Amino acid sequence: MVKLNKIYTRTGDDGTTGLVDGSRCPKHAARMEAIGAVDEANSALGSVVCVLDGSQHRSALVRIQNDLFDLGADLATPGEDFSPGEMALRIVAEQVAWLEGEIDRANAPLPPLTSFILPGGNESATRTHIARATTRRAERAMTLLAAQEPVNPAALAYINRLSDYLFVLSRALNFEGASEVLWVPGQNR
Repeated sequence: MVKLNKIYTRTGDDGTTGLVDGSRCPKHAARMEAIGAVDEANSALGSVVCVLDGSQHRSALVRIQNDLFDLGADLATPGEDFSPGEMALRIVAEQVAWLEGEIDRANAPLPPLTSFILPGGNESATRTHIARATTRRAERAMTLLAAQEPVNPAALAYINRLSDYLFVLSRALNFEGASEVLWVPGQNR
């Protein structure tokens, strides 16, 4: 259980931050960039959740927000052992599989795409597109980290599936595609 009595510790005043294993790394390190990008994606999801009162998709997004905290903890735990443990919170294959199931459920009633769609439509879909783009940034940050240090493969799969889910969710929130804004290639030439 997390208990925070004091918000500031002053330990980061030197430009470093603590990791789960007790080590410290620069706040500008690739690991911290990835953790920060995941936090941004989670905040963008919070913006979607706040406009989905009564929506069937709200509970899935709240669950995903919790998973993104797990993902941040995973990224804050350096090393090559990606099995979960008492001191190592790791994303697991079951979380990825659950997200794939949510993609399939949200996509099932949608008509096939006949064009690329532009981000927009109604407010909830537009916020979801912003969350999707922010999630893609988190994925880029995570893959950059993975090029330098070991990263949990399940964590990489999860963030990739999440952007897919948010794309499908934006379509679902746009009234099953009825409010989608279609791309018209070369329309303004």
